[in-house]
Amino acid sequence: MKITFRWYGENDSIPLQYIKQIPSMSGIVSAVYDVPVGKVWSNESIAKIRSAAKQHGLEFEVVESVPVHEDIKLGNSNRDVFIDAYIETIRRLAAIGVKVICYNFMPVFDWLRSELNYQNDDNSTSLIYRNDEVLAMDPKTGELSLPGWDESYTKDGLRELLNNYKNIDETELWDNLAYFLNRIIPVCEKCDVKMAIHPDDPPWGIFGLPRIITDEIHLDKLLSINTSKYNGLTLCTGSLGVNPQNNISMLAAKYAKQGRVHFVHARNVLITGNRCFNETAHPSEYGSLDIYSILKELYINGFDGYIRPDHGRMIWGEKGKPGYGLYDRALGAAYINGLWEAIVKSDE
Repeated sequence: MKITFRWYGENDSIPLQYIKQIPSMSGIVSAVYDVPVGKVWSNESIAKIRSAAKQHGLEFEVVESVPVHEDIKLGNSNRDVFIDAYIETIRRLAAIGVKVICYNFMPVFDWLRSELNYQNDDNSTSLIYRNDEVLAMDPKTGELSLPGWDESYTKDGLRELLNNYKNIDETELWDNLAYFLNRIIPVCEKCDVKMAIHPDDPPWGIFGLPRIITDEIHLDKLLSINTSKYNGLTLCTGSLGVNPQNNISMLAAKYAKQGRVHFVHARNVLITGNRCFNETAHPSEYGSLDIYSILKELYINGFDGYIRPDHGRMIWGEKGKPGYGLYDRALGAAYINGLWEAIVKSDE
């Protein structure tokens, strides 16, 4: 297992030297942020990330993420242009030593929350989701916007994009994902780069948009589309775990045994109601997930890939990108490392 840390490049408020100081930290998970979606990442931008990481004794072997253009998800006539660009980016990443690419196939939104700075009882803040609040902000009919929307879309642009999806159902989205995977996986095999799809966040349909990476049935379907081991998963415990029907320990065991878990996002969530949840501190006692059990199932079923502590709270007065502060994620990394050591040694 390699413990890693998400880093948002030069504009990240957390310097690489701080990340390196986290015990047992092997590398960063990052991406190129100065290239429009659908364009090829420049060799210079990719090399710059690797060089910065290397200067601080950190690896750069996981990319999160190479975004999939909406025209690919929609199955538009020009999708091959964007897939060709995606393939070239895969080749360029492979050339500098990247081993895993995390990506998603979520229409329009790659995450949804109702609040980013919810104040907890201990005065820390965290991301939360309240389904009624989200639905009340339907961008097709209202003027309100949820956190994160304004970073990517104008209101008119968002409505137009949503309109483009009005005739796309789950079957068509699956077909478009299959087309994409069958184009890129042969290249991944030649380049030795594993694709690790991220589950839908949250894992249910919203605003009439289809969601297809949500549970065991859908994960099985994904892996059957292309049976290559290079077609794999990012096991995000929080994204899948907000649905109480998803047994994350069982899913971890099943897919790790198949060799299809290439990346793990380890975080805890507290389910507070039907399709409502709070993001919490990482230890099991704070949420609805048994993090020890999940990590144990990964270990005993042969997982030896990359893990990163996922979203953390903002604690100790820290200000920064919600969910991506230093302190709570560093505590999460230490917790994961401690559990992993105990699990390994108990098996000796």
